Amino acid sequence: MEDALPSTKLTPAKPLRIFLIGPMGSGKSAVGKALARLLKLRFIDSDAEIERRTGVDIPFIFEKEGEAGFREREREALADLTLLDGVVLATGGGAILLPENQAWLRERGTVVYLQASITEQVKRTQRGRHRPLLLHADPATRLAELMTVREPIYLGLAHCCVSTDRRRVLDVAKHIVAHLPGAEASSSAAVGATQAP
Repeated sequence: MEDALPSTKLTPAKPLRIFLIGPMGSGKSAVGKALARLLKLRFIDSDAEIERRTGVDIPFIFEKEGEAGFREREREALADLTLLDGVVLATGGGAILLPENQAWLRERGTVVYLQASITEQVKRTQRGRHRPLLLHADPATRLAELMTVREPIYLGLAHCCVSTDRRRVLDVAKHIVAHLPGAEASSSAAVGATQAP
C-alpha cells in the first residue's frame, strides 16, 4: 500500500491539532504517542477519555448501552477534545461515523488516516479483549465489513494518508511530521535527536 499525501489539502493556518483516524489495529495510539513526543504536544486517546469520564471500560458501555449509547458518549467527548490546542488525538475506529464528528475533525485540525491491511488489523487485534465489535464474529470478516463502510469516510476526511503496514512506529511518526505544514521548525530538533528503535 502506498502512502497518499495530498499536500494541497493541508491547511497551515489551523491550530496544531492532529487527529488520527483509521481502523482498529492501525496503530493510532502507538503512532500518536510517538508523534506527540516528536512535536512536544499532549497525546490524548478518545477511548481512554471516555473511560475516564464514565468510570467504566468500553466493553461495559457497549454491554449496557449498546453501540448507539457509546457513539453518543464518543460524540460528547469529541466535541470537547477537538477544540483543544497543541494535541495529538487518537480517535476510535468508528468515531468518523457521525456527521458532526466528521465536521469537527475536518474543520478543527489536521486529519491523518493511518491505513492498515485487513491482515495487519487481524494480527494486531487478535490478543485484545477490549474490542466489543469483534467479540461475536470472525475477526477478518468483521473487520472487512467495517472497512467497506468506513474506508470511504476515512479517505474523505483525511488531509493525508499513511500506511502503517510493516513499518516501525517511529518511522510512521517521522513521516507524518515531514508532511505537517508549520510543524517542521518546532519539531526538527526533536526528530534529529530521536533515534530510538
